[in-house]
Amino acid sequence: MRATSSALENGYRHLDTATVYGNEAEVGRAMADSGVPRGDVFLTTKCPPDWAGRELNTLQESLDLLPTDHVDLWLIHWPGAGSVNADMWQAFVGAREAGLVREIGVSNFDATLIDEITAATEVTPAVNQIEWSPLLFDASVVAEHRSRGIAVEGYSALRGGTLEHPAIVEIANRLGRTPAQVIIRWHLRHEVIVIPKSTRADRIRSNADVAGFTLSDTDMAALDGLASS
Repeated sequence: MRATSSALENGYRHLDTATVYGNEAEVGRAMADSGVPRGDVFLTTKCPPDWAGRELNTLQESLDLLPTDHVDLWLIHWPGAGSVNADMWQAFVGAREAGLVREIGVSNFDATLIDEITAATEVTPAVNQIEWSPLLFDASVVAEHRSRGIAVEGYSALRGGTLEHPAIVEIANRLGRTPAQVIIRWHLRHEVIVIPKSTRADRIRSNADVAGFTLSDTDMAALDGLASS
């Protein structure tokens, strides 16, 4: 709850949670205590495929815990097996039509799975949330999503050795910034939504302070090349 409160105090307006995180009630209390109008917060939660068949019940439990009458984005948290994805996606479409969610999407899906659920429902996910950082960059993945009109949202950007990578540290030191700020700015240059998770108030503040610098084309090329180096 303290991390969410700190984020809202420092200007963050996108909150990302999930059924399996077990913290929706804490996120809801932090939102209520912050005084930030609900309409100013973009709220995402996720449903695990293990709960296929009771998607709307799961969503209602999330709404009760948060508490709110809608979420702005609802994601299938990871792919299920067989027909689960298409069946779940149909339920997600129904939730959107009922006004319980503003947009629907997926997480950890590849292009083939996205095409399968789109073909089954004629509804394309608005977002695919995937693990993403300079160490995982793949231009073809971005292109696959953009050709389908799907936004890429990256998670775990500040994990997996990114903050200690020598190339990222060098750019950060040269610009007088932190490695985390460089990574966040890299996402923004690629127009990829980034979720800079942190539990520390000082890092939450720092991660929001990315408006005062830019990355050169040379810096971007160097960062893009880390995945293949």
